[in-house]
Amino acid sequence: QVQLVESGGGLAQPGGSLRLSCTAPARVFGLFAMGWYRQAPGKEREWIASIRNSGHPEYAEFVKDRFTISRDIYKNTVYLQMNSLKSEDTAVYYCNAQRFEHNIWGQGTQVTVSS
Repeated sequence: QVQLVESGGGLAQPGGSLRLSCTAPARVFGLFAMGWYRQAPGKEREWIASIRNSGHPEYAEFVKDRFTISRDIYKNTVYLQMNSLKSEDTAVYYCNAQRFEHNIWGQGTQVTVSS
């Protein structure tokens, strides 16, 4: 079973920063678009950002200018740099790999923004 391994969640203060990491098997990283989603309590999972094999990033409007998705092709790792965090960013963050109808999910990492 293919696994995406996430790390980097935790507690941050409002206005603070966190960086999430997600490592995928090489065969996945080279073929799939990588992305991040999040799910807050009582809410549906929502898309945050994706990065294609070309390296082109895409963002949901609500995180533009605050979050940055990037990748290291030598480490098969995708990152989500989160700056200017707000309390409403509190959620479980999931790494995703997508290719056509195939979706692979990470186990999720909790991000809590609180003073």
